[in-house]
Amino acid sequence: MGVMNKIMKAANKVGVALYQRTNGRVGGKAKGGIPVLLLTVNGRKTGTPHTTPVGYFEHDDSYLVVGSAGGMKQHPQWIRNLEATDTAQVRIGARTFTADVRAVTGDERDALFRDVVLARHPYFANYEEKSGRTLKLALLTPSRK
Repeated sequence: MGVMNKIMKAANKVGVALYQRTNGRVGGKAKGGIPVLLLTVNGRKTGTPHTTPVGYFEHDDSYLVVGSAGGMKQHPQWIRNLEATDTAQVRIGARTFTADVRAVTGDERDALFRDVVLARHPYFANYEEKSGRTLKLALLTPSRK
């Protein structure tokens, strides 16, 4: 694991702990005022649950998340883990719930990226350009089970 990965992992742990202790009063907003949720999803290879702070966009009755990683070349692990599962745990402030996960692809992905993500926070176009990849999207819908 490189130095940058170690730093990111440590920062993630601190961010998660602060969010949990303050119910999102600390760590509950990202760049541009985007709200942040805590996403817990099992690793696709290990099955070990990992919790990550992730910015989100409310969309209909779901939460849209973007695997931008701030424009890094690689897709973030959490979005790759979401693609390999049907459910995840979500915490928004003090509220926690199980969410059904659906990766968004093709024309639907393009429309949501344009009409939701870019319409609210245009700088995500820079992340996609900088990364040289199409940013992955997923919808998290509170389970009705």
